Amino acid sequence: MKRIFDIISSFFGLLFFLPILIVTVILIKIDSKGSVFYRQVRVGKKNRDFEIYKFRTMHVNADKLGLLTVGGRDPRITSVGYYLRKYKLDELPQLINVFIGDMSFVGPRPEVRKYVDLYSDEQKKVLLVKPGITDLASIEFRNENDILSEQKDPNQYYIDVIMPKKLEINLKYIKKRSILNDIGVIFKTFMIILK
Repeated sequence: MKRIFDIISSFFGLLFFLPILIVTVILIKIDSKGSVFYRQVRVGKKNRDFEIYKFRTMHVNADKLGLLTVGGRDPRITSVGYYLRKYKLDELPQLINVFIGDMSFVGPRPEVRKYVDLYSDEQKKVLLVKPGITDLASIEFRNENDILSEQKDPNQYYIDVIMPKKLEINLKYIKKRSILNDIGVIFKTFMIILK
């Protein structure tokens, strides 16, 4: 049932957001050099790697300077990228990931291998389900970049504090997941974006 919901919703989502997708593509091309899309290897269901699609919000090769974005005005972020991130528009291409089956609308956000390799056996249970575009942990830590910008060692703070809390939230979600709960998470996500 969840897969059917994902296929139908992502298909109509792509159609509905098509005008925004087209405008975003044009703005990215005008704003900076490089590809419109940013693809990154993330870890999905059953601990398998897949490529996640996003609109590029950073200058080319900026991710080589660090995986975490620190603060809303990280100098690696392009002018257009700032607004794409602020309104979560950079995540729209993940509708493609949902449609082809790599992801679901709701599920634990997929991490990069560097962080997944640090999971305990208990935490690895989040890999039993498909990752999602949104989850309760993303809602809880919607100001994650600001929190990290205040830390002396953002990477270590993420590993020691934020990541374990996110995983705890996602493990609770997995135990209670249902289509109805997923719709609630999607609704909460939209409410935060529209604020």
